[in-house]
Amino acid sequence: MIEALLAALAGLLIGSFLNVCIYRLPRDLSVVAPRSFCPECEKPIAWFDNVPLISYLVLRGRCRSCGGRIPMRYPIVELATAVSFFGAVWMLGLTAAAIKFCVFSAIDITLIFSDLEERILPDEFTLGGVAAGVIFAGFVPFNWGLVHLLLQRIENQRLASMVESLFAALFCGGTLWLVGFLYEKLRHREGLGFGDVKMVAMIGAFLGLQGALMTLIIGSLLGAVVGLCYIWFTGKDASTYELPFGSFLGAAALGVGFFGQVFITWYNRLGA
Repeated sequence: MIEALLAALAGLLIGSFLNVCIYRLPRDLSVVAPRSFCPECEKPIAWFDNVPLISYLVLRGRCRSCGGRIPMRYPIVELATAVSFFGAVWMLGLTAAAIKFCVFSAIDITLIFSDLEERILPDEFTLGGVAAGVIFAGFVPFNWGLVHLLLQRIENQRLASMVESLFAALFCGGTLWLVGFLYEKLRHREGLGFGDVKMVAMIGAFLGLQGALMTLIIGSLLGAVVGLCYIWFTGKDASTYELPFGSFLGAAALGVGFFGQVFITWYNRLGA
């Protein structure tokens, strides 16, 4: 439990940094300098006003300098990251599998809110996530998959797992790109952004082929239902409204990653 609580604390701190990335990367700003500032008055934020969750509550969601409202996204991202880290370490212990899920959840949460706010999925987290997923596959091997079955004779199972991860990334990303390409040719307008393609590739690298395909199905259904309801309630034009598909994919990926991998791994460990 202590390890899980420490992981949650780390999640709060990392979540604070993710908020910086969500705001700055779509605007081509450095995430290193300058120090945190208020987007409204652009005055630097003092360290005691930059404590995850606590500062938001103390300030009642407003900037100390100008009184401008601080978006709810800030505490939500911090809390979501902390909960993800806590759940992974509590169920899996301080293991490579838990660290993998923590990294995946941090990347995923960043992409969810970046797409929701700016309709941008930064390459630093999509393509960087693909590389991270393939590397993690060498330390947390996939135990199933099409490539794994074809490469059973390879003695180096870590290498086979990394190939499995890379194949899932390329196959899922390529499939989604093909769907978007055909849609554009038939409807003469863009249906999917290339950022979505790279995000699906990242999900495939972390969750494998089955996990990524399940994410695509759930994310598409979620996006269709929630998107249509939102368009209907707000009266927006369905033919021109840009749906944040990456946000729905990210939410589905967190669910698949947690319940499809973390929970099953935890359950299997209980029976061992």
